[in-house]
Amino acid sequence: MRFIFAFLTISLLFSCSKNKIEKLKPWGFYYDSNFPAPVYTFQNNTVEYSRFLLGKELFFDELLSSDSTISCATCHEQAHGFASHNTPFSAGVNNQLGTRNSPAIFNMAWNPSFMWDGGINHIEVMPIGPITNPVEMNETMQNVVQKLQNSEKYRKLFKNAYGSEQITDQKMLRAFAQFLSMIISDKSKYDKVKRGEATFTTQEQSGYNLFQAKCSQCHTEPLFTDYQYRNNGLDTSFADLGRGLITQNTADYGKFKVPTLRNVELSYPYMHDGRFFTLNQVLDHYATGIVQSSTIDPLIQSGIPLTNTEKQQLIAFLKTLTDYELMSNPWLMEPHH
Repeated sequence: MRFIFAFLTISLLFSCSKNKIEKLKPWGFYYDSNFPAPVYTFQNNTVEYSRFLLGKELFFDELLSSDSTISCATCHEQAHGFASHNTPFSAGVNNQLGTRNSPAIFNMAWNPSFMWDGGINHIEVMPIGPITNPVEMNETMQNVVQKLQNSEKYRKLFKNAYGSEQITDQKMLRAFAQFLSMIISDKSKYDKVKRGEATFTTQEQSGYNLFQAKCSQCHTEPLFTDYQYRNNGLDTSFADLGRGLITQNTADYGKFKVPTLRNVELSYPYMHDGRFFTLNQVLDHYATGIVQSSTIDPLIQSGIPLTNTEKQQLIAFLKTLTDYELMSNPWLMEPHH
């Protein structure tokens, strides 16, 4: 049985063209049995479909930005693993650019902290970061709540979700948490191999063996991150202090959260500043491009020796982490009215 902690709602879709009733995939918080227990347990945030739907509406709504041009989905596209696509820095209000690449946001219920520097430590307050960032959505929580309260649509959605038209930031943030937690990636070829439903090709298996030997200490299976902060040898000095901005500890300068490698084929460009656009460039960096600094991680201080053949084997394996079902999951698609 695939699910461990399930709140299932089986919905039916009437198909006029086929004149029959079709079952949709079950909705709920369920995940692969190989996954560890999630960090977020929905304590004081009872899982309900109406709250999930409210969170989804909020995620895709540009109303949450100061000039109504930017939504969460603007920088986190489902077709690219809920990451920003093909641009190092996503444009916020007034076409302003930040200084970090928008990361993929799936399997968020397993995150002990958020953002590249871990500056936010709970999923229920995580949206406050981009909403109030002056170069992203540039709003205040008070203004956002007022705009939602002024909306007949949102008054109805909040009443459906919470039994009252009274809108608060806590209700909004908990609805966000329900939607974000349901963005789960566990249906890649890798997952199917682990469940005995598929097999790796020879090249993919060779790449997996290399991955386990040379990469898995930081990109730990099955979530493919250890959620630690590491300096991976990009710079000798740091325009962005990373984790050091939060801790104010010089030992953390230039350290950033280890990103998940799930869906890495689609979530380019790579690194906290989006400096690499291809997986080949990333592997070239680890093989021959490491630069030394005072906080470099000991695991990669001497680089990761890789032949050209090994690089291609590794890439073949990394592509097995692409979850095509996530990209087309109808529960997560932009609502259409």
